[in-house]
Amino acid sequence: MVDLDSFLSELSRRRVARAAELRAALGISPATLSRLVSKAGDRVLRLGRGTATAYSTTRLVEGLGRRLPIFRIDEEGRSASAGKLHLLAEGQHWWESPRGGQLFSGLPPALADMAPQGYLGHGFAARFPELALPPRLGSWSDDHRLIALARRGDDCVGNLVVGDESLARSLAAPLREVGPADYPRLAERSATDVGGSSAGGERPKFGAFSGGRHVLVKFASGEPSPTARRWRDLLWCEWKALELVAAAGVPASSARLLDVEGWRFLEVERFDRVGPRGRRAVVSLGAIDDEYLGLGGDWIAVVAQLVGPPFLLSPEDRRRVRWLDTYGQLTGNNDRHPGNLAFLAAPEGSLRLAPSYDMLPMILAPSAETLVTRRFEPAPPTGATIDVWPDAAAWARRFWSEVEAEPRLDDTVRGYAREAGAAVTALARRVAPGRA
Repeated sequence: MVDLDSFLSELSRRRVARAAELRAALGISPATLSRLVSKAGDRVLRLGRGTATAYSTTRLVEGLGRRLPIFRIDEEGRSASAGKLHLLAEGQHWWESPRGGQLFSGLPPALADMAPQGYLGHGFAARFPELALPPRLGSWSDDHRLIALARRGDDCVGNLVVGDESLARSLAAPLREVGPADYPRLAERSATDVGGSSAGGERPKFGAFSGGRHVLVKFASGEPSPTARRWRDLLWCEWKALELVAAAGVPASSARLLDVEGWRFLEVERFDRVGPRGRRAVVSLGAIDDEYLGLGGDWIAVVAQLVGPPFLLSPEDRRRVRWLDTYGQLTGNNDRHPGNLAFLAAPEGSLRLAPSYDMLPMILAPSAETLVTRRFEPAPPTGATIDVWPDAAAWARRFWSEVEAEPRLDDTVRGYAREAGAAVTALARRVAPGRA
């Protein structure tokens, strides 16, 4: 006679098991299996229906329970149910939605992107001590991320909200309009009390609602130190790089450069927000790769695999990613990590490329508090980039030319741009002599 403990032990060992597998392993009848599942209550979850029926044990997260409601906010600001997230053993999750259910080995990609990260995430635990989260993000488990999302996740990346408490906060939170005159004060506060949205990225920034738009505002102080001057110059370079991406016909985030009281600010409009309350679904290339592919986050390699359902990334968007990766390399952006490329996602899972962001020559970035000189070596085209390389190189040459010509930049940066532009030009003459 198989008792409940034996059943739960066998199911836990298998993580997820089909009904027929469990019956065979335990030597029990369908009726006995049904009785054991019923007796287990919410400690066991049924996944799927009919011949596809499977089972898994659930896990309990203190303060959250074994499942969480998920809500979707549309572009008009209206909220609706997007299903339930069931917390399974061994860190798995079952997202039960109106379209069916889906099993994830970790957090679903959209929720992984929503979790606090980067500069704005570092102060999260200190800002909400009542959640008793580890002070270092690197020490967080997925359960810690779920606690943050379910209890203080009212303004996360994308259009989802996890848990009733975060939804209530989202609906009740007032919008406080600010303007550039407020930015120095917000920057100073951000340095000591990192708040705002949970958007990623390690450089100092804060979130704001300004001019009827939701923006992320990067900043560099007006201090006279060489490193502060370099970061001010890099904000100018990022603004210029995005401007040229858009001019080349590739989607780029709308950005505005502002100098206020000695500070330099780069105001970047959030593409996951629409008006005061509307939201759009967004997922990063890194989250997709982690869950489905495991290719290490290489932009070109990952998008080459997003052809079939449910992703259905268009050939033009795949070409644009190859162009962005090439342009980034040729403009010294050596920080093209998988979190720096994102897609707008439709409810059925299809993707289209989101506007470019975090595109700047990080090859010029200081190392801690020290300016370092890194060698710039433009890479020739590969089989994957030969079709986009000549055009990307032309725009990269224009970028370096405009950096060199900008009188507000430090002479060292302008001199580096002159040499980098010459290197791209020399390579272009060998690769595409008719266009160089």
